[in-house]
Amino acid sequence: MNTKLFVYGTLLDEDNKYGIFLRDNSRFFSKGKVRGSLYEIGEYPAATLDPDSNDYVYGIILQMDEAETVLPMIDMYEGFGADQPQPNEFIRVLTEAITDNGPVACW
Repeated sequence: MNTKLFVYGTLLDEDNKYGIFLRDNSRFFSKGKVRGSLYEIGEYPAATLDPDSNDYVYGIILQMDEAETVLPMIDMYEGFGADQPQPNEFIRVLTEAITDNGPVACW
C-alpha cells in the first residue's frame, strides 16, 4: 500500500484534531503540488484533480507511519466510504504530486 499522503486545506490547520492526528502518525516528506483547481465552498476548500491543467493545488506530502490506521481516520473526517452519505464529496485516489525532487505517487 502506498504510504504517502498529499494534504492541503483544513488538515494543515494546527488546531484541527485530524491534522494533529496526522502530525502524530506521519512524518513530513516534502512540499508538493498536484495539477487541478482549488475552490472555496464554505467551511472548507475543495480540490479537483486535472492532470492536463496548468493550475495547481499546493500542499505537503506526509509519509504515514501506518497507512492502514491513518487512512480510515482521514476517510472518516473527509466523509469518504460506503457508510458515508452518498455521493461522497471527497474521493481518495492515487495521484502524482510534483516536488522539487520529481514526481511522487501519493493518496
